[in-house]
Amino acid sequence: MQHLDEPDPPSGHRTTTVEQGAFCLARCTCGWRGPSRRARSQARTDADKHTTG
Repeated sequence: MQHLDEPDPPSGHRTTTVEQGAFCLARCTCGWRGPSRRARSQARTDADKHTTG
């Protein structure tokens, strides 16, 4: 997951995680949205996979 103190990834994508009730999902500035997950760690993994591949 992108942190504010790190430079942007080469692709220019910035991801965040958003909580919606009991679920968490990853979002990106490009408009991509990951699936809702119960585990925050899995939402972060989705975001990492989006920015690296």
